[in-house]
Amino acid sequence: MFPIRDHNPSSRRPFVTWAFIAINICVFLSYWPQIGGQPAQLMGFYFLWAMVPAEISQGLEMHTLITSMFLHGGWMHLAGNMLFLWIFGDNLEDQLGHVGFLIFYLLCGIAAAYAQTIADPFSTVPMVGASGAIAGVMGGYLVLFPRARVDLLLIIFVIFKVITIPAWLMLGLWFGLQLANGAIDDQAGGVAHWAHAGGFVAGLVLILPAFLRRGGPAFWRGNHGAPPLERRKRWEDDPHDSPIRSFRREDDTLSQSSIPQAGRRNFSSRRPPDSPWGGRR
Repeated sequence: MFPIRDHNPSSRRPFVTWAFIAINICVFLSYWPQIGGQPAQLMGFYFLWAMVPAEISQGLEMHTLITSMFLHGGWMHLAGNMLFLWIFGDNLEDQLGHVGFLIFYLLCGIAAAYAQTIADPFSTVPMVGASGAIAGVMGGYLVLFPRARVDLLLIIFVIFKVITIPAWLMLGLWFGLQLANGAIDDQAGGVAHWAHAGGFVAGLVLILPAFLRRGGPAFWRGNHGAPPLERRKRWEDDPHDSPIRSFRREDDTLSQSSIPQAGRRNFSSRRPPDSPWGGRR
């Protein structure tokens, strides 16, 4: 089960998200086709550029806190991370701006590396991947859009089915799984679960200033935690979900279609005054 898209279109082009995806792919292609099948050379490359907790805990090779975010251990590792960044990154960039998202992403990746170092400070196993930084993006997304809808591809043997669940459920389950796996056996299957959990918590914390500037809980109340464009799309798909009601008189019945302009004006005037979607950002 993994996400394939969210119902949360962004209002600006996510140039930084696209750039991160392109850089990750280009860096991967620069080394994997040549040395991916040669374990000795690959490990030598990783020890130069990947994050090793034992080194970071001694204040050595600090550049690897950044370089490790752009390395991956295989095609599926790269594809999975880029899919998550593609789904959730554009909306964080939309809210934080290009420069703000750039800083946010890098800080989450650094926090994830330190979380893994604290969990296992003497480990000499290199850590690579953008998943710590992307976990931070997911944590920030959870704060801003808890009720955005996310489509998941569910695979049961030969059955393929797409289901839609709220973001808070999908992201909450993902975070709980990282904590459980980290407590049982961190790095089981070659996954640094504490790095994921640390990046996620960093995203929750780092997004709070932006969340509070938008009114805190009032940011949710305007659309009940769902993105404004998502709710508008639901009204188009299902008129029964629209806030525009039909009106009845004792001697006549007015259909919704007979007063479209009045309906629109009434809706805009009834928008909650403390809604973050009312022109304030």
